[in-house]
Amino acid sequence: MWKRISFRNRRVDVVGNMHVPDGFDESRTYPAIVLATPGSSVKEQIGAVYAERLAARGFVALTFDPSYQGESGGEPRDLEDPSVRVEDLRCAVDFLVTQPFVDEARIGLLGICAGGGYAVSAAQTEHRFRALATVVATDIGAAFRRMLPDVRATLEEVGKERSAQARGAAPRRDPWIPDSLAQASEAGVRDPEVLEAVAFYRESPYRHPRSTNRLLFASYGPLLAFDAFHLVPKLLTQPLLVIVGGKRGSTGQHEAGKALFGMTPTGDKDLLVIDGAGHYDMYYKPEYVDLAIERMTRFYAQHLGA
Repeated sequence: MWKRISFRNRRVDVVGNMHVPDGFDESRTYPAIVLATPGSSVKEQIGAVYAERLAARGFVALTFDPSYQGESGGEPRDLEDPSVRVEDLRCAVDFLVTQPFVDEARIGLLGICAGGGYAVSAAQTEHRFRALATVVATDIGAAFRRMLPDVRATLEEVGKERSAQARGAAPRRDPWIPDSLAQASEAGVRDPEVLEAVAFYRESPYRHPRSTNRLLFASYGPLLAFDAFHLVPKLLTQPLLVIVGGKRGSTGQHEAGKALFGMTPTGDKDLLVIDGAGHYDMYYKPEYVDLAIERMTRFYAQHLGA
C-alpha cells in the first residue's frame, strides 16, 4: 500500500510515493527508509521494487522523483545536479520528521546505483540518517569522468551550450542511453550492460512514460565536478551495508562498492556480494533483489529497531 505525497526542496515541489506496511496504523510509530534512486529513473521503477518489499517487512519506505524530473517540479527539466539530488534527500527527512507515525530516531537511507553515491554524500553530513545501505552504488561523477572520451572537450561544450541558452536557444537534451535496442544496434553498441539498461528502461514492463531518458546537457558541469566518496574516511560514521553484484561490468558497481566498504572508517559495516548478479539484475530480478532485501532487513532492524 502506498500514498502519494509531496514535500519542498526550496522552491521545488518534490513528488513521492510513501509505501507503508500492511495493517498500517497512524497511531503507531514506524522506522522509515528514504530511497535514493538511479539516474534517469522515476519512483515507479527501481524505487518501487525496493520500497514495496521494505514496506512488507514493516518499514515506511519513501521513494520520490528527483527535483526537475518525473512528477516533481522545477525548471529546466531533466536536470541532474548532484547537489540538488543530495538536498532532495535532506528534504525528505524534513518531511518524515513531521509525520507523527515516523520515529525520527529510526530513519535509514538506501541508495541504488547513482543514488548510492548520492546517499553516501548525503549521509556524511545528514546524521538524521541513522543507517545507510547501498545496492550497486556508483559515484556518478567518477563514472562520467571515466566513460567520457574527453572530459575537457565536454566541459568546453557545456560552456558553449550555456552561452547559447543565455542568448535564447532551446536547451540541449541528450539520451542517457539509446531509446531502443534497435537504435543501440544501429549505433554499434556492444557493451552488455548498456544493452541490459536499454532493455530494462526502454523495452521491459518497467518502462515508464515519465522516465524520459533525457539528460539536460548542461548537467555535465556539476556532474563532472562531483565526488561522492572522497570525504568518506573523515565524515561517514553511520553503520553501513554495501551490496554489490558478483558480476563485474562497465558500470564499475562491484569495484566502487568494495572501494566504499574499504574506505569507510566505522567498524560497524557489512559487505554482501550476490553471486551471479550484474548491475541491472539487482534492479528487479527477484532471485537477487530478495537476497538484498533479506540482508538489509536484518541490517535496518538491528540499527533502527524492528
